[in-house]
Amino acid sequence: MSDTTPRTFDVRHLQLARALFALTAGVMITFSPDHSAAIGMAVFSGFAVATSLVLLLSAWLVFPAGQRWPSVLLGILTLVAGMIGGAPGLRTTTTFFVLVIAWALTTGAAELAAGIAARRRAVALTQQASDARDAIVVGAITLLLGLGMLVVPAGYQLDYFVDEAGQWFTLTGIVIGVGIFGAYAAVIGVYLAIAGFSPRRTETDTASPVVTHSGGMS
Repeated sequence: MSDTTPRTFDVRHLQLARALFALTAGVMITFSPDHSAAIGMAVFSGFAVATSLVLLLSAWLVFPAGQRWPSVLLGILTLVAGMIGGAPGLRTTTTFFVLVIAWALTTGAAELAAGIAARRRAVALTQQASDARDAIVVGAITLLLGLGMLVVPAGYQLDYFVDEAGQWFTLTGIVIGVGIFGAYAAVIGVYLAIAGFSPRRTETDTASPVVTHSGGMS
């Protein structure tokens, strides 16, 4: 596709596709009674693979030459994480924490850096500046996911008794970790959906108004 050819897809479509997959992951974890490593890895893997395909396709369908590297980098990192998470033999508590933390820190830093670089290139109050701001926010939240997972002990276990239920329950590190990822997916999904549905600025919206003066003979 030539860079001068009008594009059928833009950043809005990328944001909405990412929002769909993130919200799907968030809903699956929220309504699942099982927050085990196997379920967490399965949901993360599906989310990551689907998101990576959208990112890689958007590098050519959405962005012009010279602005494709963030989508390509994010797509590759996310695809690798998704493929690792899809291996049944690796769906353990330790692997879940290591994989999600590594993915969140690397992709979060990459998207944050790309957003900052794009924000510096963009003119204030343009759509490019708004898209760059969204990338900065998503990158920062993804970094917070990685940092938040770092402070959760993978081997944590707390047994507690609920009088109303009349039985003991166990809160483990993996339950907390999977829950944190589910919350992250829901937040990112909502944010990207709002960004995708927000009105897009055009050149005429941001151009300085032209004031004309008419004169006459009195």
